[in-house]
Amino acid sequence: MRLFRSLTPVTVAAALVLSLPCEATPHARVSDGKPPAPELFGAACRTAVDGSHVVTYCHNPYVDTDRVRLHIECARWWDIDTDSAPADTGAAMTVRLTGRCWKEVRSVWISHQKVR
Repeated sequence: MRLFRSLTPVTVAAALVLSLPCEATPHARVSDGKPPAPELFGAACRTAVDGSHVVTYCHNPYVDTDRVRLHIECARWWDIDTDSAPADTGAAMTVRLTGRCWKEVRSVWISHQKVR
């Protein structure tokens, strides 16, 4: 009789676990061998340098907002490099960023940051 009393809770627990719906039990993910799809993010930017002036147009075709900044490195050591203020580019928006050096422009680049 003692054996019956000690097996009763174990039997009830096993019956409850086996009666759970299929969604409640965790399943292992099976990979199909393909790499995950890339995340679609980032505005496409076009930059034009005319002498010491720089103009950039950034268009964001995606849903997530892209915070873009224009960075200008000047050629002369005494000329101050500049960074524009960040501009939020929402879905289907185009923003214009400008900047300049006193003399020649050495390099120009755009930084992107995902806005959460």
